[in-house]
Amino acid sequence: MPNSSSVSEFLLLAFADTRELQLLHFGLFLGIYLAALLGNGLILTAVACDHRLHTPMYFFLLNLALLDLGSISTTLPKAMANTLWDTRTIFYTGCAAQVFFSVFLVGAEYSLLTVMAYDRYIAICKPLHYGSLVGSRACAKMAAAAWGSGFVHAVLHTANTFSLPLCQGNAVDQFFCEIPQILSLSCSDSYLTEIVLIMFSACLGVGCFVFIVLSYVQIFRAVLRMPSEHSRHKAFSMCLPHLAVVSLFLSTIMFAYIKPPSISSSFLNVMVAVLYLVVPPAVNPLIYSMRNQELKNAVRKLFGYLLL
Repeated sequence: MPNSSSVSEFLLLAFADTRELQLLHFGLFLGIYLAALLGNGLILTAVACDHRLHTPMYFFLLNLALLDLGSISTTLPKAMANTLWDTRTIFYTGCAAQVFFSVFLVGAEYSLLTVMAYDRYIAICKPLHYGSLVGSRACAKMAAAAWGSGFVHAVLHTANTFSLPLCQGNAVDQFFCEIPQILSLSCSDSYLTEIVLIMFSACLGVGCFVFIVLSYVQIFRAVLRMPSEHSRHKAFSMCLPHLAVVSLFLSTIMFAYIKPPSISSSFLNVMVAVLYLVVPPAVNPLIYSMRNQELKNAVRKLFGYLLL
């Protein structure tokens, strides 16, 4: 049986056996990837260039766009290349890099979404203290903490996962290197330490989830007490996109990591991974700009400059 020292490459899951379906998958993923690049690129450029968007909310949105670009670029280009060239291989170091950056960016994004919930809570429930609680220095520290927490999680999970001996071959039942799929290749009970780490991360995730829920309970209570319909509309426009992004992100990633093995299948694993890794980076810019007039105006202004 091969062990980790003899595994130089992994075999990723193939999307289809026929060339026509392979090209169809390539075209679909290429369209999603280009949409993510365009949407997040526009947000980054608009926020950076428009001084009216130099506020804490848009600073965190800029960080979210960076994380989305990184997370989709970690997995999708390799999957598209394998599909286009009809291959399944990924080098051992490339697989480790995919795991590291996936955990890093997804973990940092979850932490950032928690920080953004705090920002919304202070802005609506304690507006008089907003400037002192969410100033530029505090924003930088919270963003750094979000990125740092993702980095620490990535180092721990990647180092532990790839220190395990692999005795079940090198075929990964996913279109990218994912921790649960790598663990399924390990020997006997040697993966229990990583399971403990995953449970610890899950507990932290639940704590963040409870914080987000409690924040929005207070937010909606405060919004419903507002006498002005315009104020309520503005508050909902600020909060509902973030809540939609959080709901999509959490529901899919929690299902991916805690679903029972009895309902696991290659098709289901791929669909869930697409929902939490591929779809959010493409749709997040649309969700955030749909009800945000300031962001729409900044993007229109940006297009105006580009067309001159």
